[in-house]
Amino acid sequence: MTTDRWQGIEKVVVVGLGITGLSVVKHIASLPNSKQIKVIDTRPKPPGSEALPAEVELHSGSWRLDWLLAADLVVSNPGIALATPEIQQVIAAGIPVVGDVELFAWQVDKPVIAITGSNGKSTVTDWTGQVAKAAGLKVGVGGNIGVPALDLLNQSADLYVLELSSFQLETTSSLAPIAATFLNLSEDHMDRYEGMEDYRQAKLRIFDHAQACIVNADDKQTYPQSDKKRVEFSLNHRTQYCVAEHQGCEHLFKQGQPLCPTQALSLVGRHNVANALVVIALLSEAGVAIEKGLTALKSYQGLTHRCQVVVDNQGIKWVNDSKATNVASTLAALAGLHIAGKLYLLVGGVGKGADFSELEPVLATLNLQLCCFGQDGDQFMSLHASAKRFTTMEEIIQWVASQVTSGDMVLLSPACASFDQFDNFMARGDLFTQLANAYA
Repeated sequence: MTTDRWQGIEKVVVVGLGITGLSVVKHIASLPNSKQIKVIDTRPKPPGSEALPAEVELHSGSWRLDWLLAADLVVSNPGIALATPEIQQVIAAGIPVVGDVELFAWQVDKPVIAITGSNGKSTVTDWTGQVAKAAGLKVGVGGNIGVPALDLLNQSADLYVLELSSFQLETTSSLAPIAATFLNLSEDHMDRYEGMEDYRQAKLRIFDHAQACIVNADDKQTYPQSDKKRVEFSLNHRTQYCVAEHQGCEHLFKQGQPLCPTQALSLVGRHNVANALVVIALLSEAGVAIEKGLTALKSYQGLTHRCQVVVDNQGIKWVNDSKATNVASTLAALAGLHIAGKLYLLVGGVGKGADFSELEPVLATLNLQLCCFGQDGDQFMSLHASAKRFTTMEEIIQWVASQVTSGDMVLLSPACASFDQFDNFMARGDLFTQLANAYA
């Protein structure tokens, strides 16, 4: 893309600071024709404010409608809903509102792989990046995971792999990925969307300009309404990318050809077999020789905070799945489990308006101690007879440590966001890991 998108844009207001906001400010400041940049953040002490260039004016603690309505372009943080009254006034005034990924799309001149879905997108993004690197490419990996999209443009790359949230996609309209996927759809962020269809439509924007649309044949909600090129993956049907028997064991198949046995994958759980199929599909459709990266596909160990065994001591496993911020994530974690003894499951946090009753039938099949904590911990209490209420994670771990015996597993898979007691899910997972190491 060329910078002519910026023609006629002199005044830019960036809404929301933090890592993403700073990346936007830095990017705009680096453009050949200088712009007037102002930043609004409704937090009294916005993170990253100390790193702002001196010439960039910051207003914090409230909105500045006069700034917004005088702007030629507003760049909004994905954490701010487009339904926010102040943003609605900007849209009504005919001023374009975009996000950092849209600015990335204006500038990027290399192929992009884009990944969204309710669950598994961070794993698929990271895994795709690792396999592409092993296949010999220089790869920039980021977006909603790790490095902000605009900061990736400073790296020399042959290919970019982006994780995109529904929030990011709401303000993105020009991104044209060589291959894009919508992994699955399950209830999440119902505090921000009008309902499931509203949430789904935000996710489907990933396919608007995609060359190849990788869809889940086991979840038809992931299909775009258009007649674009659809590429299917499935655990249950014979599709372009699927699993099937070959030489007496289950294999991953690419376009009718066996690639490797599913049991050769280092990651456990059926959801990760599906994730592996997506990695193969995305890279193959992007023209990457997947065969060169097969060793990396098989040896990939997964992400921190995602079904990660942090301590395995005296036959007791302590597993950090703090990234399970919704019900479907926790269900996926439970589906892949094999436990000799009892499962101590830690759930709770900010429920985001979710319905937790889906967990009940699965919990009923387990030898379980349910440990509920955080702001919405009470909503889990009726789901299992063993449920016990705690205030903090520390309280739970102290109590659990006195109960566990060999063969047991302690699993943090909260089905909730972390913002009641933590800065983010990483901080929650880090504390669990720290406590596990102390008490195990």
